[in-house]
Amino acid sequence: MRSGFLIFFAVVFTVYFSIQVYLFVRGWQSLAWKPRWRWPYAVLFWFAALAFLAGRNLENIAVSPWSSSLVWVGAFWFALMYYLFLGTLALDLGGRVLFCLRWLPASWIAAWPRTKFRAATMLVVAVSGLVAWGYWNALHPRVVKLAVSLPPTPGAPESLRVAVASDWHLGTLVTQARVRVWVDQINSLDPDLILLPGDVIDEDLPPVIENNLGEFLRDLDAPMGVFAVTGNHEYIGGVEPGVRYLEEHNVRVLRDEAVPLAGGAVWLAGREDLSVRRFKGRARRPLDEILRLVPASAPVVLMDHQPVELAEAEALGVALQLSGHTHDGQLWPNKYLVRALFGFSSGYLKIGSMHVYVLPGLGTWGPPVRVGTRPEILDLTLRFDQVAASPPVLR
Repeated sequence: MRSGFLIFFAVVFTVYFSIQVYLFVRGWQSLAWKPRWRWPYAVLFWFAALAFLAGRNLENIAVSPWSSSLVWVGAFWFALMYYLFLGTLALDLGGRVLFCLRWLPASWIAAWPRTKFRAATMLVVAVSGLVAWGYWNALHPRVVKLAVSLPPTPGAPESLRVAVASDWHLGTLVTQARVRVWVDQINSLDPDLILLPGDVIDEDLPPVIENNLGEFLRDLDAPMGVFAVTGNHEYIGGVEPGVRYLEEHNVRVLRDEAVPLAGGAVWLAGREDLSVRRFKGRARRPLDEILRLVPASAPVVLMDHQPVELAEAEALGVALQLSGHTHDGQLWPNKYLVRALFGFSSGYLKIGSMHVYVLPGLGTWGPPVRVGTRPEILDLTLRFDQVAASPPVLR
C-alpha cells in the first residue's frame, strides 16, 4: 500500500514539474524581446510554482499567516498553470501548423521575438481574466430544486424538505465569511433535514481548527438533524480526528450504517468512502448488511460520497442515492474526463427504479476556482406519494 502511494506521488510530481519546466522555458523564450525581464520573471515563476508545497509543509509545522499566504498563492497558480499550459500548447501547435501552411503574415515572421512576446502577453492577460472570473464564480453557489416521489409508508409525512451540500473542503482556502454564506443559504431553505455527502473537511484538520470553521457547522439548523458521510479527503487528512471534529460540532457521521427518520417512515443510510480500503486495508461493509434492519416497506435514502456501485444499490431497493466527489470537473474541460470515468459528471439521473443525484459540491479542491461549473446546494423535496415519473429539476 505504501509503495503504491509512493509510485502515485512520484508520477504526479513528475508530471507537475514537467509542466512547470515547459511553461518556464516557453516564457523565458518569449522574453527574448525584453531580456531585462527574464530574471524577475524567473524569480516570480518559481516562487509561484513552489508556493503551495512550501505552504503545506509549513502548515505541518504550524498554521500561520505565512503558511496560509503561500497556500493561497500556490492554489491560484494551479489554475493559472493549467490554462497557461493549455494555451501555450495550443499556440505552439497552432503556430507550427500556420507556419507549415505559410499562413503567418511575413511581418510577424520578420519580427518573431516581438510576435512571441505579444502572443505570450495576450495569453497571460486572457488566462488571468478567466481565473479571476472563475474565483468569483466559485464564491456564488446556486440553489437547485429537485422533487423526488417515494413510495408512501405508514406514518410518513406528506413531504420532507432536505438541504444537500457536498464537498465543502473546509481548510485554508475556505474563509469564515464563505462558510457563513453557505450556512445562511442552507438555513434559508428551512429544511427538515441537512445532508453532507462527504469531503466536508479538505485534508488537514489544523487549518479548520485554527479558523474555527466548525462553529459555523453548529449553526446549521434542521429539526431532524445534520448527517454526513466520509469522503476521500477525510481519509487523506486522517479520518478519525476528522470524524470526531464533525461530531463535536453537531454533524452526525454515518459510517456504514442506517438510521430511521420520521418515525421510521424513511431510512437514511451512509457508506464509508471507498478510500477505507486504501487507508485501513479493509473493505467497507456490504450494503446488504447495512440495510438488513430496514423494513421492506420503508424507502431508503443513501449517501455514498463517490457515485459508484449504483447498480448494486438499485438492486437492493435504494430509492435515492446522493453523491458528490466529481466537482463536475471544476475546471473546464475536465468534466469530459469525469464523464469518461463515471459516465456522468453531475446532476440527476435514474437507474432502474432508483433516483440518483450527483452534486458538483460547494467548495473546491486545489485552486479556489470553478470554470464551466457552478457550486451548488440541492433543495430536495421528498414526496411520499405514488407518482413514479422522473422528477423535473428546476434551476
